[in-house]
This record gives sequence, C-alpha cells and structure tokens, in this order.
Amino acid sequence: MTRFVQVDAFTDRPFGGNPAAVMPLTAWLDDAVLQAIAAENNLSETAFLIPDASGAADYELRWFTPAVEVALCGHATLASGHVILSDFPERARVTFRTRQAGILEVARAGDGYAMSLPAWATQPKPLPETVAALGVAAVETEWRDSGYAIILLEDAAAVRGLEPDFAALRTLGRTLVIATAPGDETDVISRVFAAGAGIDEDPVTGSAHALLTPFWAARLGRAEFTAFQASRRGGRIGCRLEGDRAVLTGQCVTVIEGAFRF
Repeated sequence: MTRFVQVDAFTDRPFGGNPAAVMPLTAWLDDAVLQAIAAENNLSETAFLIPDASGAADYELRWFTPAVEVALCGHATLASGHVILSDFPERARVTFRTRQAGILEVARAGDGYAMSLPAWATQPKPLPETVAALGVAAVETEWRDSGYAIILLEDAAAVRGLEPDFAALRTLGRTLVIATAPGDETDVISRVFAAGAGIDEDPVTGSAHALLTPFWAARLGRAEFTAFQASRRGGRIGCRLEGDRAVLTGQCVTVIEGAFRF
C-alpha cells in the first residue's frame, strides 16, 4: 500500500482550484508504474516524491499527467508542499529537487503558501495554427522553445468566451497553450489548454504563471499582480517577479486521504 492524498490547490474551499494527487514514496517505482498510477488517478497531475539522498533539497519530485511526465507542474508542487508542511507543522518551508525545473520551494505565507518557480521568458513568434485552434483574434503571440505558447487577447470577455477546437490543439503536440488578457476582477485573467498532454483544459496552472509572471510584469510595469484562471473550477494566484524567480501564492485544501493498492 502507498499513501495517497488528493489536494485542491489554489483555492480556499473544497472542489475549487486544481486537484492534484500527492504520493510520497520511499524509493522510485518503475516509470511505467508511475504512469499507470497517474492514469488511474485521472487528474491533471499526480506528484510523486521521495527523500532526496543527494542533500540538494528535502525531496525529489516528479509529475505525471494521465498520459505523460511533465517538466514542471506548479499546482502539484504547491499541493506537495501543503502535504509535507501539514505533516510537519514545525517546518516553515520545504524544497524539492526536480529533473528539468531545478530546485523549487514551498514556504508558509499567512494562511497559505508561497511557491518559488523559475521565471520563464518567452519571445514573440507568429503562431497561426494555435490562434486558429482557439478560434479568436490575437493581439500578441509569444513562444518558449520547450513547448509553451502565450496568446494575448483583447479583454477578459474574449478569454472567458473561448471555445477551442481541441482536436486541432492535439495536432500541436504537447504545447501548453496559455490564453490571457487584462483581468476584470483581478489584474490578469487566463485559461490554459494542454490537449496534446491529455488535458483539454487545465483548471489552474502554476507552470503557466511561471511564464505569465515575467510576461505581465513587463506589460504592467510592476513586479507584483493578481491573477485569475477562468476555468470551470477557477483559481486565484498571487504573482510576484523576484529576479529570475516567479513567486506564486495560494491556498490548498486536502479533500481525500487514503491508501493506493496495487
């Protein structure tokens, strides 16, 4: 049996934000088993962690969607920090060593947490196929070579009204498509689609805000702002640019605890 915790991240109430499974292990299982567990969970991400024997961080951390392993997942990192810091109330922070995103940190911050991710820059690039799949006119389009697209729209109504062609988005491979605009109730609004990774629309995406933080800091002319991801579940994220780091703040709620049998 393996411990299983399901956490709703970037929300202060059950059934909001983005659910993630967190599974602490004593050692890595075969990758095929990790992928099968993530498929069984059928959540945006399942996070697996083991104690970090290298001493570089407290834990090693990996994330799997139901279909693939991913390079960075913010909400499942926040959920993992929530699980560890709930288990050890005397601790103020926890660090995670990852395979492609470096060392990540989750620290207590008021009634929630502050999570430090790499701030990933994007560059202007025409993305006609992506824009066509979203079915809306774009103001700007930017790209990061690891497979991230930012599509800037005119206003919050355009973001909320998106009805993407998911079959067309799947042809783009594992690209994470981030549609964003100035917000109506927060500084920034977004929706995020990862159809090629098995997730048509992600409820609340920390990794997207690792790109949106430097993107919007430059356009707003300030390092700190509020963000809302307008999925059906919805989630609020505080964003702050600190040098080459994106510091995201939010709350978590544990909704399920149990044992995984296989």
